[in-house]
Amino acid sequence: MNYEATIEFLFEQLPMYQRSGKAAYKANLDNTHALDSFLGHPHRNFRSVHVAGTNGKGSVSHMLASVLTAAGFKTGLYTSPHLLDFRERIMIDGEMIGKEEVVDFTERICETLETIQPSFFEMTVAMAFDHFARSKVDIAVIETGMGGRLDSTNIIAPILSIITNISLDHTEFLGGTIELIAAEKGGIIKEEVPLVVGENTASVIRVLSDMAAKKKAPFTEASTLRSFSFQTQTPDQEHTIFHYKNLQTDRSEDVKTDLGGHYQKENINTVLAAIDNLRASDLDIPPKAIERGLSAVKTNTSLRGRWEILGANPRIICDTAHNTAGVSAVSEHLRNIQHRHLHIVWGMVGDKPAGELLGLMPAEATWYFTQPSIPRAMNVEDLRNRAEAAGLHGKAFPTVLQAFEAAKREAGMEDTVFIGGSTFVVADLLASLEI
Repeated sequence: MNYEATIEFLFEQLPMYQRSGKAAYKANLDNTHALDSFLGHPHRNFRSVHVAGTNGKGSVSHMLASVLTAAGFKTGLYTSPHLLDFRERIMIDGEMIGKEEVVDFTERICETLETIQPSFFEMTVAMAFDHFARSKVDIAVIETGMGGRLDSTNIIAPILSIITNISLDHTEFLGGTIELIAAEKGGIIKEEVPLVVGENTASVIRVLSDMAAKKKAPFTEASTLRSFSFQTQTPDQEHTIFHYKNLQTDRSEDVKTDLGGHYQKENINTVLAAIDNLRASDLDIPPKAIERGLSAVKTNTSLRGRWEILGANPRIICDTAHNTAGVSAVSEHLRNIQHRHLHIVWGMVGDKPAGELLGLMPAEATWYFTQPSIPRAMNVEDLRNRAEAAGLHGKAFPTVLQAFEAAKREAGMEDTVFIGGSTFVVADLLASLEI
């Protein structure tokens, strides 16, 4: 097979949660262990950091990988889902896995597919671990897909575990309360392996600290090391400077990053706590590497879709937030920026609580409803009906690009156009604009 045929095979023949939903979910690690055994247990050949959470795990993974690369380590990075290119999921020092490697791996395991019958996610995890091992990475940052305990990535033996913010999402799989979800995410905690936890509710902290104690895993709550003070923009508006106070030394710390969004303050705090832990082990991560890594996350890892500014006059922003905590953070940010009028292009997948999420967004806006180009998409007319029930009125458009073009036509020079509601809405937008 050539690369295009291989990707078509992966997308069409293997159950894929992002497209198919519940039918692709496997509630055990049997297939993952079978693939791992067939490949010779590649994950045992490199050190790793495991990252779970509801919100922030993608940003934290990319930031940490950027810092480790800047520190001189050959660094693997596994994340999901991708926005534009399947190969975004598997990177080494910011370079995507080669097309030849994707084809080669798929051909090597073809003989086992009928026996194992892996999901798309199980297949890509195995591909990532195999690629990292063959490339002899020094360390890999591994982001979970969903949950933690039964996530396909949870066969690794990391040197550090990280759990970012936890909120209600994927409740049909992970449990109907935040405490149950915390317990599932906490399934990545390993015996005597340090755990760093980002900003969370007191009940989540209790669940995770109890789980860590039972595993004799050193527990660090990031918010106890540093407190956030305020943020400023650089004169060129291309970077944000987050100001912290180190609670151990009582000294101020300034962190410059190319990632937008005030919600990054929590993610940066988590990354700094993780770096403290890694430096306490045998990893040499000098201050200059932290500075270089955090100031060039997008450059070093190609991270997209996190409060990404696509244009000015009108200001155009997209963000992949798609659950209660994420949408709340985005909404707060939208309310705090200056504009004459707000235009919102919005689409969702069918298993999200549309009324609840729409209710979090600013009411004073012109709405353009749409749907992403995946089978799981919420039908645009259904979305518009739910929005009208919540008191939000707008027009429906069959594609993200049509909705965006309508919003841009209507927007004045001093307006803001926001595109969001789903990772797949942002993916459709970026693909349509070819940027």
